[in-house]
Amino acid sequence: MIGIDPHKATHTAVAVDDNEHVLDGFKVRASTVQVDRLREWADQFDQRQWAVESANGLGYLVAQQLVAAGETVFDVPPVLAARVRLLGSGRTQKNDPNDARSVAVAALRSDRLAVVRPDDHRRVLRLLAKRHRDMARLRTKHCTRLHALLLELEPGGISSHITVTKANQLLSRVVVDDQVTHHRVMIAQELIDDIARSDTALKASKKRISTAVAASGTTLCDIVGIGPVCAGVIIGYTGDISRFPTKGHFATYNGTAPIEVSSGPNAKHRLNLRGNRTINHVIHIAAICQLRHNSEGRVYYDRKIAEGKSSKDAIRALKRRISDRVYRHLIDDTIRTVSA
Repeated sequence: MIGIDPHKATHTAVAVDDNEHVLDGFKVRASTVQVDRLREWADQFDQRQWAVESANGLGYLVAQQLVAAGETVFDVPPVLAARVRLLGSGRTQKNDPNDARSVAVAALRSDRLAVVRPDDHRRVLRLLAKRHRDMARLRTKHCTRLHALLLELEPGGISSHITVTKANQLLSRVVVDDQVTHHRVMIAQELIDDIARSDTALKASKKRISTAVAASGTTLCDIVGIGPVCAGVIIGYTGDISRFPTKGHFATYNGTAPIEVSSGPNAKHRLNLRGNRTINHVIHIAAICQLRHNSEGRVYYDRKIAEGKSSKDAIRALKRRISDRVYRHLIDDTIRTVSA
């Protein structure tokens, strides 16, 4: 097993045998020939597999290049590699060769790592969803700065959701009688222009995502509360759904399954704050949407409240129910695509 600790400028590779003994190490500069050099070095090992730390993050490019060259590559989460490093050495000191060895050992001993696949339509949806989220966050920043500035021009500012129209109406009422007010209004107008551009970009982004989700043939949008943007996030960040053997594994991945903290005869569970928070947020949005409408989710929530659950516990139970439904739809979509 060859573990790779990727960085922006260099990649460090360490090969270990079945007994976790280091066989050799190699460090290569990040360049157009990085994979060629890695494979030339690895030719000394007849049977080899690769493990790349964060193959969907910093190690994305080198992992995809290795897959394109016909190599078998595993995606090792950074948290798992860090645990191996700590348990193996008793300390958390980091260096590239030790990190690469930890990645290799983690892949060698784990049987649930995701195999890196060539990019497909799911990657397109992930890119579009991330772009849409980044633009939405940028718009929120503009609105926050504008709101703070408007509070200096009119008491209370805009009490409701900030829009370009409402902001322009407020500015039209401002009497500019000094230089300070003049510059406040000028900066506020620039922020309004930024928000207007963000609104236009978000509309175009939503249209792109809707087209891409429709092309995927998914049925996720049949679930109440899940629209094209949410569906794009779920598909893009879930990847290959077959890597989750059961709906419970998927719920653990997205953080909707509680964590057991039992001790002795006392069986207890607590809220899971781990998992993929992006998917968890989308499922939360779907749950809130279902509560606001006369839906199956609302009926389920009311039943949990009648059983004595608190509102938060009932919402958490609903989120797990939605996660299971999403898992079923993703599995069915995959089966239908394969059979077609």
